[in-house]
Amino acid sequence: MDQIHLMRVFVAVGEEAGFAAAARRLGLSPAAITRAIGALEARLSVRLLLRTTRNVRLTEAGHRYLDDSRTILARLAQANEDAAGMNAATRGRLSVTASALYGKAFVLPCVVEFLKRYPEIEMAAHFLDRSVNLVEEGIDVAVRIGHLPDSGLRALRVGEVRQVLCASPDYLARNGAPRHPADLQRHAIVAAAGMSAGAEWQFRGTGRPTTVRIKPTLTVASDAALNAVLTGLGIGRLLCCQVAAELADGRLQTVLPDYEEAPWPVHIVHRESQLGSSRVRNFIDMLAASLRAHPYMNHQSR
Repeated sequence: MDQIHLMRVFVAVGEEAGFAAAARRLGLSPAAITRAIGALEARLSVRLLLRTTRNVRLTEAGHRYLDDSRTILARLAQANEDAAGMNAATRGRLSVTASALYGKAFVLPCVVEFLKRYPEIEMAAHFLDRSVNLVEEGIDVAVRIGHLPDSGLRALRVGEVRQVLCASPDYLARNGAPRHPADLQRHAIVAAAGMSAGAEWQFRGTGRPTTVRIKPTLTVASDAALNAVLTGLGIGRLLCCQVAAELADGRLQTVLPDYEEAPWPVHIVHRESQLGSSRVRNFIDMLAASLRAHPYMNHQSR
């Protein structure tokens, strides 16, 4: 069988974690998928997949081969686009990820606009309160909030956001407002998973930085955390851009504003092997312009 075909089949199986799902994605029969994987493993003389009746998992060699195959196929697709003069036409599959509440509020509108402008694109948006591994999960673009770890990914800074402590007026009327970060240990705390769920929260003030050990009353996804704070359950730590409307209309009030951490940077992160793809490049350009233009992406408003 053709090597490129075998790679495409293997990538589909690896990303879909199953033969049946890969068959649906490629429009092939499950038997054809099984034959292709068998032929590839025989050609390489190595086991790439561990198969059971319930699932399919990559071996260590399979993980490495999946990464290499993605890179090769991306470069091949770009070479074909360049040779055929197709760069002017944006088409194909594209995936993006961001945290749940931020993604829905700030990334989704750009996704919708992008699909209206480029109707030949097939797009998947994953808004999750966890850090998605772009390489392992086959994601093209991510929006990351916070300081980035060292990696082989490319990053484009598009702004910064503040984390603010906030609570409902009802909660503060019943329990009083903390005057110092240490006072938070006597309050009910709502922690947003993936954003402020850590056991220790950092604060800065006029003196040295302060660390407070937090024992949350509730740890939940960021959108649910906002709802819990609005109902008066406790004090939450959320991004200013996520609570701007609620602060403006008085449904929430800031707590300990003089102790806020320094603003967190916001980056668009993407896989280097996808840089030449017109669909990825065009989406990043649109997303970067949209985020940079947003007033809450540069932390001026309080």
